[in-house]
Amino acid sequence: MSKTKSAFFCQSCGYESAKWLGKCPSCNNWNTFVEEVIVKGSDKKEKDEWAEYKRDGKLKTISINEVSSAEEKRILSQDAELNRVLGGGIVSGSIVLVAGEPGIGKSTLFLQIGLQLKDVVTLYISGEESEQQIKMRADRIGIKNENFYLLTETDTKTIFHEIKKLKPQLVIVDSIQTLQSPFVESGPGSISQIRETAAELQRFAKETNTPVFLIGHITKDGNIAGPKILEHMVDTVLQFEGDRHYAYRILRTLKNRFGSTAELGIYEMGSEGMRAVTNPSEILITQKEDALSGIAIAATMEGMRPLLIEAQALVTQSVYGTPQRTVSGFDLRRLQLLLAVLEKRGGFHFGVKDVFVNIAGGLKIEDPSLDLAIVCALLSSYEDVALPQHICFAGEVGLSGRDKGGKPYRTAYSRSRKAGLRKNHRQQVQRQKFTQAKNQY
Repeated sequence: MSKTKSAFFCQSCGYESAKWLGKCPSCNNWNTFVEEVIVKGSDKKEKDEWAEYKRDGKLKTISINEVSSAEEKRILSQDAELNRVLGGGIVSGSIVLVAGEPGIGKSTLFLQIGLQLKDVVTLYISGEESEQQIKMRADRIGIKNENFYLLTETDTKTIFHEIKKLKPQLVIVDSIQTLQSPFVESGPGSISQIRETAAELQRFAKETNTPVFLIGHITKDGNIAGPKILEHMVDTVLQFEGDRHYAYRILRTLKNRFGSTAELGIYEMGSEGMRAVTNPSEILITQKEDALSGIAIAATMEGMRPLLIEAQALVTQSVYGTPQRTVSGFDLRRLQLLLAVLEKRGGFHFGVKDVFVNIAGGLKIEDPSLDLAIVCALLSSYEDVALPQHICFAGEVGLSGRDKGGKPYRTAYSRSRKAGLRKNHRQQVQRQKFTQAKNQY
């Protein structure tokens, strides 16, 4: 006989409570608790179905001085961007969680990575697509691999039986929200199911020294779906970002126990899969022949990677009573701050102007060093004067109108601004002299 247990779980963070609560004590969200039924069987769980598949000996307690501090054994993939974000390659026995929006290209990327590892026996477990759908995508990628195997199954007991027979060297699960353990009575995607299936895969990865990739979903708020403990259980958390209307994607590291979290990879979505972008500055900067106003080149850091991006601004006369402030790829509140600094410290009247700011390439940049480029692009469009193409801007603008070096931002901008306004300045000086001579006469 089985013993039935009921518990309440927070849908936002996965906090467990014995009774229903209106407010979660962990994440402070209201009305997020739902009841889930957990069935724990009296029979012993078959959690060690891969006992014959273990590569290491029996575990024992040892002194820390006996542990060798050699580097982890890694599997080098043909994808240089993935090796970068993982800290040098796929670590044996690691479990990696990859999350991103629907249709962003998660399944395509890791299907491509699995097909590229021709010397590694790879098992691709799909709970969302059929074998025919995966085969169609593989034909579009155009890579043949005899050591790549498919399994369309959601039951973890069946999955581990197949793993025991195949003995793969790499396992890819798409997705963790579709798996279901027979030892928990709840639907796939629930808090208890995600926690139980992730725990079983974690034990499998650690005991067999096999790397496992878990592809996960995200919520409408942009957070990884499931309990927060899922991110604590895995070794590495990767976020796949980008706009589906643009061809470029960013693979960002949020957590990494085997490397730095300041790395990211950039991909370009094409008809034949994902292409690694080694020099993103070439595609992020518009190749233009004519000098146009409102465009400034900014130097920024995305992780440990320097990037040259193009900041575009358009300032026009406001037709309606309330001026518009529209941004794409930049923080709207930060733009309002910069406009207030220009209004107060610089004397430029943006209160009657519509302002539109865009970061070329569909990127979303939060680096404060982008302030100076945004300011210069705004003033360039305001004065309708093009900035020299060989000048790059990098600097943070404070409320006093000065950068970290203590120099006013107008000094940094004046070099490029005066180059285009010398003629207007001479005309203005001539008019002033003419007015003074007229008054004296």
